[in-house]
Amino acid sequence: MRVIAKKILRDFWGRHPDSEQQLKAWYQETSKAEWKGPQEIKLEYPTASFLADNRVVFNIKGNHYRLIVKINYDYQMIWIRFVGTHSEYDKINAKTI
Repeated sequence: MRVIAKKILRDFWGRHPDSEQQLKAWYQETSKAEWKGPQEIKLEYPTASFLADNRVVFNIKGNHYRLIVKINYDYQMIWIRFVGTHSEYDKINAKTI
């Protein structure tokens, strides 16, 4: 998968250094993945949540943070849409961000 907007992750772990290793691990694992659908993601990330429009919510650092991505399986691309704390997550609409 090609991950678009890694800068969003870097900016976030700059503000929340305790998330850096987990976000880097997620990025590396995802960059090597060739997911064809949600079932394959669920095998690697059992706690991932799936929303409409191919959006996926990943729990980061033991569910301290949330990461929302939008996936195009045909083109093997992932766009980072949001990364934040639970309180920040509660203030957005995960289905449209």
